[in-house]
Amino acid sequence: MKIHQLSMFLENKPGRLSEPCRILADAGINILTLALADTQQFGILRLIVRDWQQAKEVLEKSGAVVNITEVVATEVEDRPGGLAIILETIEAAKLNIEYMYAFTFRSGDRAVLVFRFDNPDAAIEVLQAAGISVVDGVELFDRARQ
Repeated sequence: MKIHQLSMFLENKPGRLSEPCRILADAGINILTLALADTQQFGILRLIVRDWQQAKEVLEKSGAVVNITEVVATEVEDRPGGLAIILETIEAAKLNIEYMYAFTFRSGDRAVLVFRFDNPDAAIEVLQAAGISVVDGVELFDRARQ
């Protein structure tokens, strides 16, 4: 149920974001979703791809330092209050969300969100117990093709 996410630091200068994107494209690796957080000096690029091992390998061969993190993807009703229900469930269990971002596709009438928890196993258990759909990697990658 956990998904592997690649993270890397990028210097906050023109052209730095296109470098890893071009490296992955040249290797035939499609980026399913990404998030970029920045400061004045650097940014953190977070990526989800189907073959994270190959992506890590080609990025590291280019000189990049790549960190692998486990994240959890959930479905959320795409309506007002849909996200609030999930967040209230997480907060009631006293789980910490380190960050989150959305996928670029929908699943029917639902959006798909990615969460980084300090304890992903506990988060999966709490979410499932509350009837919240946790999406596994295979299902997620299949949906991305549709």
